[in-house]
Amino acid sequence: MKAFNHSEKQFFQLLEQHKGIVIKVANAYSNTENDRDDLIQEVSYNLWKSWPNYNPKYKLSTWVYTIALNVSISFYRKHSKRVQMYRAIEEVELELIEAEELDRTEEVHKLLYRFIGRLRPLDRALMLLYLDEQTYDDMAAALGISKTNVATKISRIKKVLKQQFEREERGL
Repeated sequence: MKAFNHSEKQFFQLLEQHKGIVIKVANAYSNTENDRDDLIQEVSYNLWKSWPNYNPKYKLSTWVYTIALNVSISFYRKHSKRVQMYRAIEEVELELIEAEELDRTEEVHKLLYRFIGRLRPLDRALMLLYLDEQTYDDMAAALGISKTNVATKISRIKKVLKQQFEREERGL
């Protein structure tokens, strides 16, 4: 088997190609612009540290997701008290926004991400991968769980999210 050359140039190309994954994950695990920027930097640093160990027989996007999610979950745990405070402030701000100012699609989108933000870190990561239309195999590989577990969790999470939307519509 030919050795894979893990050059600096290849790394920066990888980062440019997959920056959407890093940003999406960082947005899901941070509530302020500063935290998001810090998290993006932390994920990028960890990708750089892990780059020499990347095995090209694995899908690059799965590798990026795995590192981004692991770093983000760790970040989330370290900052959970701050995150809870910011989430409470964000919810109050969202309630203050008048409904007619928001386009219905935008409102539903914001609600969905707010509800996803309330999920446990693993479930949140799973929904981000699901919304990014990753395959069950890729989700399982990125999160270190079985494909069957992925399917079961997604089904349960969808039910929870549906219930939250129903409660929101009833004004509870």
